[in-house]
Amino acid sequence: MLGIIGGSGIYNINELDLPEWKTVDSSFGTPSDQLLFGKLFDQPVVFLPRHGRGHVYSPSSVNYRANIDALKRAGVDEIVALSAVGSLNEKFPPGSFVLPNQFIDRTFNREKSFFGTGLVAHVSMAKPICKKLTQHIKTAGKNINLQIFDQATYLVMEGPQFSSKAESELYRKWSCDLIGMTNMPEAKLAREAEICYASISMVTDFDCWHPDHDEVTVETVIETLRANSENAKNLVIELMKMRKKFDLNLSCSCQVALNNAIITDPKYWDKNKVVACSAIAGRVLKDQN
Repeated sequence: MLGIIGGSGIYNINELDLPEWKTVDSSFGTPSDQLLFGKLFDQPVVFLPRHGRGHVYSPSSVNYRANIDALKRAGVDEIVALSAVGSLNEKFPPGSFVLPNQFIDRTFNREKSFFGTGLVAHVSMAKPICKKLTQHIKTAGKNINLQIFDQATYLVMEGPQFSSKAESELYRKWSCDLIGMTNMPEAKLAREAEICYASISMVTDFDCWHPDHDEVTVETVIETLRANSENAKNLVIELMKMRKKFDLNLSCSCQVALNNAIITDPKYWDKNKVVACSAIAGRVLKDQN
């Protein structure tokens, strides 16, 4: 089942059939909001506003672990994450839709793993984005004549403040293309939960490096997001329409990311940690126990 994570400015999907907000409990605390269950083209879909309805959580205070765990418990095996970002590359002007394929994680105040003492695991993040899901999004964009760029590196900063000009220039020297505050640790946790993950980054500004553009403000971000909201909505609708033609049983390496990842000897497993990870890692925990 497809899960949609809505970023800044995207707090609902009004086009869903049979919409119902439901509370889904998590072993990792409280998710950002209830999950919105519904259907599009007879295909089930789940929506979660990353910052909560009304935008009550900052990027640093979002409980990313609870969000991903709740989506997993709801039956989600693919996530499309919508996010507002700044551009560090003239190739991606405000209003652009970009599918990043790499991340640089500069966050420092967030829980980044479901695992830890008593249940240690290491998953690969060499290719953090699901190639299959990204291709589906690109095809959906082409079907509705929406230009979508790909092959971009997204730097994730802690926030909530925007960058200084020195930081913006530094990240450009690192060959980063986009800058935002939310796709990490979200993508890492989705990988640990064996959920396919792809990000649709909606460019709202040029951060503060561009000599011909004003520095970023909340006002400019929201203004550009509102202008793009129709395109974002149409892209999600087209993606759901296409899913009727997909082979949803087609295997993906994302869905076996935990194979050989848990390194702790089963006889030393922390029972509480095992219970907490029962949803995200139940497949391998059962096999190794």
